[in-house]
Amino acid sequence: MAFDIDLLQKCADPSLRSTIVEQFMKAAGSTDPLAVTVHRGKRVILVPPAKTPEEALELVRRHVGQAVVRVGVTQYPAGVGITDPGELAPHLVDACENIRMGTALFGKVWRVVLKWYGNPTDESILPHVLEDAVEAWRTGQFEGTAVFSAPDPGEPKPTESWRKDPRPGSAPARKLSQDAPPTDPHKADIRIDLSEIGGRRTKTD
Repeated sequence: MAFDIDLLQKCADPSLRSTIVEQFMKAAGSTDPLAVTVHRGKRVILVPPAKTPEEALELVRRHVGQAVVRVGVTQYPAGVGITDPGELAPHLVDACENIRMGTALFGKVWRVVLKWYGNPTDESILPHVLEDAVEAWRTGQFEGTAVFSAPDPGEPKPTESWRKDPRPGSAPARKLSQDAPPTDPHKADIRIDLSEIGGRRTKTD
């Protein structure tokens, strides 16, 4: 799908490289700023396409708290950080604001996953990090951590080198960073439980 590159450059969070922003949007985003998707468990709930920002917000308010609701060009998780649907603001369906919010939140998800890998600097590893970060964005979970409410690790600092999978020609195996304490997803301050959506893919290559 094609995105307005100028809009991405103008609105995206500066903590993420533009190439990461573009790949994130291509993998997980929508070209429709009024796009609303609703999941309950592993089921997709069909909702009528919104034609106005007001209709989009009404759809979100109707389902948030009862299902997992994603909205806008970044498919931002609408329930994050709110306790009342009335707190939902129109900027969720403004393309630039949605990109700003979505890429800022994805930036934290990226750093959580990157730290789990040991903050590698090898460029060949980053596609694997991105794949897992996008999956974490979709599910809200990464290795038992509720990524949307997890503490932001901050700018990465290279730590231990991660080990390679002994199988010839295989992709590098992930290394769990020993200094990252486990986060209990049941104690997270996220309103909506995203753990049932999707599921972690097992890498077999």
